[in-house]
Order: sequence, then structure tokens, then C-alpha cells
Amino acid sequence: METVTITMKNAPALYLEADTISPDAFAGKSAAQIAELSVFEGNNPSTLGKYFEISGSAGATAADTKIVVKGDVKKVKYLGFKMTAGEMVIEGSTDQYVGAWMKGGKILAKGDVAAFAATAMKGGELTIEGNAGSDTGMDMLGGEIIINGDSEVHVMTHAEGGTVIIKGNAKSKLGGQMVDGNIYVFGNIDVMMPGFKPVDEVELEVDGTKATFAHFIGDMGERHKKKKGVVVYGNLYKKI
Repeated sequence: METVTITMKNAPALYLEADTISPDAFAGKSAAQIAELSVFEGNNPSTLGKYFEISGSAGATAADTKIVVKGDVKKVKYLGFKMTAGEMVIEGSTDQYVGAWMKGGKILAKGDVAAFAATAMKGGELTIEGNAGSDTGMDMLGGEIIINGDSEVHVMTHAEGGTVIIKGNAKSKLGGQMVDGNIYVFGNIDVMMPGFKPVDEVELEVDGTKATFAHFIGDMGERHKKKKGVVVYGNLYKKI
């Protein structure tokens, strides 16, 4: 796997929409070619090279490409947008839509991420070592999100698949209008959604940790599909 390192050198005054920072967009390109990829600072079109120092060359395919993002990227959106393969490591905190519409590959965010992380995610893995903003996993269809810190409101809203593991605490509105999928919470939940029904307690091993979880199903007020004649619900597991 080839590695491209991009380091912030000229922080944007406005928020930078950088959906071209992904293994798919970088694949097959030299550092000079990557520098010419388009970004938007607010409504103003620009190039990646205006903001980032770029070193290394990408692999021939997304699967052969790893991206390391360095420097202050708190005002950079859409890192890993629509990525299908490869790897990305974000060494600090970043803004909205990390891993949005992701289909494969792995993203490791070592800091915090803002709202709408992994929106409509279909596959792959997003690990957040810090805290996650609101609306994580909205419209999620598959894949896995691991949050080692705390999570804001609205986790897996409208989800129809996938898994979110929250190692810290969660606020309210987890699984609102959830159709399918799994949420695991190791810490506290400030307010449980009224549409989730307690069903039992289960012993599980989640991300390498064995524990007892209270098991809830929901959202009971949402439509639900059937599989082999059995109604499928979303699952919420709260560590006891």
C-alpha cells in the first residue's frame, strides 16, 4: 500500500469542502496531480495544493492507497467522502461529513469529528477516538462506526442497517425512526427514545469486551420489514 501525506499549510478562512480527499480520488495520481484536485472554500473554487503540502504518491487503486491527514483540519468537511476502499488516518479533529456515503475501506479519526459522520454509510469502518457530533450514522445502511469517546444526539436516525458502538456516553434520540441495525452503548444514555421497548438482557462480546447488556428493540413507531415472516427491528444494547 502506498501512502500520501497531506499537511495543512494554509488554513482556510471559511470552511473547506474537500470531498476529493479520499483514496478513490487520489488513486493513480502523483503528488502534483493530487495538488490539482478541486476543493471549495465557501463558494469559491480552488485546488487542494493551495491548502495542503502533499508528499508521496497514491497506489494504482483505492485499495492500494492510504492517506494521512496532518495539521489543523477542524474547518475541513467531507474527508473520506464516498470512499470504497483503502485507508485514511486523520491525526486531529475535523468537521462534518467524515466518511459520508462510505462503501468500504477504513477511516481512523484520532480527534473529534463534527456532525453527520458516516451519513448514508453502506460499508467500511469508521473509528473515532475522540467525540462524535450530532447525527452520526444518519440514513446508515451498513458498515461499522466505533466511537471511543462520547456521542451527541441523533445516532443512526432513519438507519436501515449497520452498527454503531459508543464506548463513552450518549445523549438523547438514539435510533430515532430506526428500521434495522445495531447500537451498542457502554456508558450512559441521557434520554432513551420512547419508541424502544426493553426485551431482555444478553451477554455479548462487543469490540473485544465481554459484558452484560440490556437489550431494546425499536423504533416501534417506525415501519419494519419482515424476514422469513418475522418482524425485523433495530437493536439498542446498553451496558449494565
